[in-house]
Amino acid sequence: MHGGRIDSLGLDENGSPVIVEYKRATDAGVINQGLFYLTWLMDHRAEFEYLVRERLGVTAASQVLSNGPRLICIAGDFTRYDVHAVRKHRRLIDLVRYRLFGSDLLGPKSVVSVSAGMQVARRARRQAAPRAAANVVGAPMVELARAVDETLLGLWDGVNRVERKQYRAYQRLRNFACLCPPQRSKLLVYLKVDPTEVDPVPGFTRDVSGLGHHGTGDLEVQLRTPRAVERAQDLFRARYAAA
Repeated sequence: MHGGRIDSLGLDENGSPVIVEYKRATDAGVINQGLFYLTWLMDHRAEFEYLVRERLGVTAASQVLSNGPRLICIAGDFTRYDVHAVRKHRRLIDLVRYRLFGSDLLGPKSVVSVSAGMQVARRARRQAAPRAAANVVGAPMVELARAVDETLLGLWDGVNRVERKQYRAYQRLRNFACLCPPQRSKLLVYLKVDPTEVDPVPGFTRDVSGLGHHGTGDLEVQLRTPRAVERAQDLFRARYAAA
């Protein structure tokens, strides 16, 4: 690109373009540099989609969410001014601090996660549940979808919701849950967890690793009643904490 070089450029699991900038220590310029690249990416969407098509194929290019790019800044540390500046931007930005353990282990920790769609997501709590629910017969499932949406968004301020045609993804740095459009008698939520770590409960949780489904995650949670949503909250919290 003209005027600089992006450290890493790619797609996340929902098809959103992602720019990753790395700095060894605290660097006051990392956020401004990242925002410069983010602006460049927004102004060159066609070129980015062409690159995706060349590297990843036509299918991946057709699923790019070009209006929802992300910026992830990874550094040894950030100042309070960095955190304040990021929270003032209406962009999807993550600041990640890392620590070295020995000579070959690196531990990342999220410092702040700002969602460009957070205000929209919060307004949606008072509106109808997922758009796809409008096509579902039966008010109970619509209400249940709204309750799940509120529960996942309410886990913390840093939860970002990404709208796809086939599902809604809830993420921090990465997806931790995906909510599919309501079915006639149940909702399906997919969680990013090793299913072998969760005791299977017939009619409630199911191992879907290796099975095709919309969204991401190998543990399927089936919700039919408000009580089931309450029962699933510990699973939701654990996945959020691990994301």
